[in-house]
Amino acid sequence: MADYLFDMILKNSTFTACIQIVSNKAFKMVNQKKIKGVIGILTGGGDVPGLNPAIRAVTIRANREGYKVIGLRRGWAGILEIIRDPKADNSNCFQILTDDIVNKSGRTGGTFLHTSRTRPSHVAKIAVPDHLKDTYKDEINDLTPEVIKNLEWLGVDFLIPIGGDDTLSYGVHLYKQGFKVVAIPKTMDNDVPGTDYCIGFSTCVTRTIQMTNTLRTSAGSHERIMVLEVFGRYAGFTAMLPTMAGAANRCVIPEYRFDIEQLTKLLVEDRNSNPSKYSIVLVSEGALYKGGDMIFQDSERDAYGHAKLGGIGDLVSAEIKEHTAKFNNGKTINIINQKLGYMVRGGDPDAVDSIVPMAFGNLALDLIMKGIHGRVVVLKNGRYDNVPIDVVTSSKKVVKVSEYYNVERLRPYYSNFEMKPFFLMAAEY
Repeated sequence: MADYLFDMILKNSTFTACIQIVSNKAFKMVNQKKIKGVIGILTGGGDVPGLNPAIRAVTIRANREGYKVIGLRRGWAGILEIIRDPKADNSNCFQILTDDIVNKSGRTGGTFLHTSRTRPSHVAKIAVPDHLKDTYKDEINDLTPEVIKNLEWLGVDFLIPIGGDDTLSYGVHLYKQGFKVVAIPKTMDNDVPGTDYCIGFSTCVTRTIQMTNTLRTSAGSHERIMVLEVFGRYAGFTAMLPTMAGAANRCVIPEYRFDIEQLTKLLVEDRNSNPSKYSIVLVSEGALYKGGDMIFQDSERDAYGHAKLGGIGDLVSAEIKEHTAKFNNGKTINIINQKLGYMVRGGDPDAVDSIVPMAFGNLALDLIMKGIHGRVVVLKNGRYDNVPIDVVTSSKKVVKVSEYYNVERLRPYYSNFEMKPFFLMAAEY
């Protein structure tokens, strides 16, 4: 009898359809979770180890708490280039982030979301996306209205930009336009104001020490002075910390204009007092001669007005070699000249740049879950915290020369560590 009734039900297509509709609704009610909100996340500026762990930290926790996470590709460029049409292919602009996606990249360096140095408030006419060229025809265009419309089209409620002072300065601008922004600081220069630490800095220092120690064998074998150019446009932290750790004898930094003869004299003395007959100086890419200017690779500038630095190491090497005879009994000393460059920003993050991004990502989500925005998460005096986001544009973070840099010896002071922050030397003004 049961089989007979079941056959009769199946033969009645209307009844079967009704059963199917009820079944589908019940399935959706059981399995569909209510989304608490949508979080957008992006990485801008230069790549550093630690970006992927930060993206992973936000995504894993957000998904667990009931949020949807959208990864915006290529920094501000991805959100700028979206075409607001459901039929358009925007796969190059954003992707939905799942646990599986971020777990595959969470232990690696770089950023799987990719990055750029796009500044939507200052877009050159030639760089305006094709679908917007009829609307924006000025030589420089503010496309912020399009950014906001695109974020709203995606349903993004909160935005988490991860970047340095340039990337985050546009985050400040967007926040002032009314969008909800919570920022995470990253830059190997460690010069974002308001925080003692930025993602990428520890790995940069670690790699600089490792590579310097690797290269010193060549310097010692040939009894030379070694000049290593390191990152640091306006702040000398990436030269100061490795020197303090013993990787180099001297360092020159952007915050203090150095004298080439003074530097040469010190390096010759260091070399001649070393049983292995070599010495090392770390040169920040933004270091300045007395009476000189920054050295640029070319005249081309990025969206934030910065020309690419590079070449100060070459110039310092040539100048040092020219002056060595004066301090070495008339004998010239040869130079080893190396630019560390991208070697210190590639590869996997170290321990600090695996742990801090995890904490920063969770801190950002804590704020979002409380409905708080307009903040940047920070590490201050060894404790995690958050501060108003406009600190990024209202001050600068550089080496405090009077307290940390010995201008007579061209290297850090090695005293008065009591009660100082873990990552020393910061002054904000």
